[in-house]
Amino acid sequence: MRRTSPVMLSFPPFTKAVIWLLALNTGVFLLLMLLGGTVPGVNEFVFGTRYSPSYLGLQPSQVVMHGWIWQLVTYAFIHAGFMHWLGNMLGIWMFGSTFETSWGTRRFLELFSFGVLGAALTTILLSYTHALGSPLTTTVGASGGVYAILIAYGIIFGENEIMMIPFPFLIKAKYFVAILIVVTAAYTISGGGQIAYLAHMGGLLSGYVYVKWLNSASRSRSKVGLGLSERYFGLRNAYYRWKRRRAARKFEVYMRKHDRTVTFDEHGNYIPPPDDDKKNGGGKSGWVN
Repeated sequence: MRRTSPVMLSFPPFTKAVIWLLALNTGVFLLLMLLGGTVPGVNEFVFGTRYSPSYLGLQPSQVVMHGWIWQLVTYAFIHAGFMHWLGNMLGIWMFGSTFETSWGTRRFLELFSFGVLGAALTTILLSYTHALGSPLTTTVGASGGVYAILIAYGIIFGENEIMMIPFPFLIKAKYFVAILIVVTAAYTISGGGQIAYLAHMGGLLSGYVYVKWLNSASRSRSKVGLGLSERYFGLRNAYYRWKRRRAARKFEVYMRKHDRTVTFDEHGNYIPPPDDDKKNGGGKSGWVN
């Protein structure tokens, strides 16, 4: 009878930067829910209406025409509903914690920020083509940063298996991310969800560029570091050889003043006189380079 090993399921840890992002997004979400139900005009100020602009969401026309560049960041911490917030928080936690544990907090935050900004710029640029979305459409949510994390996870941890909850089967991360890219591209081209899917595509592209650039930059720094190290030790050794030759010349002058003759070769090595050669069996002593 064939035995199969059971599949062990475990939740990812809550790493430092993941906790920060979850806390910040959740705090903003709860605050807007509270103020939106008690303070008139809060939702209009945050999300905008047909007749008024959004002040915190990403609205390309306001960024380009009025210079509201803070929207490139603030839009990523605003969510338009519970499921929108929950999906992004799960993505940050389940995939971001693995990336942060492996690559460190600083690089994880860089990746997330790169995805957020890249998604925002992609959204702005493509919205003015009027083929996909409109400059007047408001985009909110951390999806750009989340999709950057997803593509990075697929590249680095592509062989890891993911449980497709609620479906009871496992799929490799690289295939999961590939399916995600195809679905997102299909929605973007078809206009489904309008401009929000441009942010997803922008996040995917930004995450891919970040990981590839970072790997390439790391290899380049290693080569540069090795070259600089070799150059440093070469210069240091040349300096020590020069000091030795200089010391040898000074010693020759000093001994001549005392009516004694000593001889050094061009490398600063001592050359014993013929009498010493005979005593020592013709061997050559001196400093070794």
